[in-house]
Amino acid sequence: MKITRKDFLRLSGLSVLAAGAVRTFEAAKAAGQSAIRPLRGSGGAPRKQLAMAIDLRKCRQRPGCDLCMKACRDAHNVPVIADPRHEVKWIWNAPFAEVFPLEQSAYTERNYTGSPLPVLCNHCDEPACVRVCPTGATWKRSEDGIVMMDWHRCIGCKYCMVACPYEARSFNFVDPRPYIEHINSDFPTRSMGVVEKCNFCAERLAAGKQPACVEACPANAIAFGDSSDPNSPVCLALSASFSLRRKPELGTGPNVHSIV
Repeated sequence: MKITRKDFLRLSGLSVLAAGAVRTFEAAKAAGQSAIRPLRGSGGAPRKQLAMAIDLRKCRQRPGCDLCMKACRDAHNVPVIADPRHEVKWIWNAPFAEVFPLEQSAYTERNYTGSPLPVLCNHCDEPACVRVCPTGATWKRSEDGIVMMDWHRCIGCKYCMVACPYEARSFNFVDPRPYIEHINSDFPTRSMGVVEKCNFCAERLAAGKQPACVEACPANAIAFGDSSDPNSPVCLALSASFSLRRKPELGTGPNVHSIV
């Protein structure tokens, strides 16, 4: 059968679309599996992965509350810069429609319009930021899954900011120190020209404490713990309620859950 050039190009285009659909399906399948199956260590046992669950129903009961964000700022010397172009965010508020654009319903519109959600770094199973960092300044800890940063290695290339689908990283366009009201001497300050983000309070965990946001929440709306342990606070909270994760279809495996 004779095939014209037009037919050939059309068939080639369909082949490319089909291949893309297969990749998308496999990514979605992997994302779905990561939500229900614990990660496995080299010996086959579940690998520890710290995760967080934020009960938005409890947050709604305290409109205007920002104690979790204030606690995070105070613990980690996060600057408060009024210029939105230079804002540095570790945990911040965002509209529901922006956080979960594909999860809109009459329920969410009724209950979350005007009630912003606390969001932060998702400490992903497969963090895109780690893959693109050219200096190893950002990495995923094998012992607990926290995505860490070494600010001394950061060269300010911003590749991680571009790669992160959650906008969870901030760049210090100016020296942040003058914008810190009370410097916490137990945690390092950063300098102009580096990226920073939430570290799941790794320094507090090492001292046997809970993350600052968890400890400061007056509504006990934030559960934290090992997602591979069915008896951990985070697993117990998630097993009792319906929750959402941000963009799991991307295959990143986010470890921050929002209970709605």
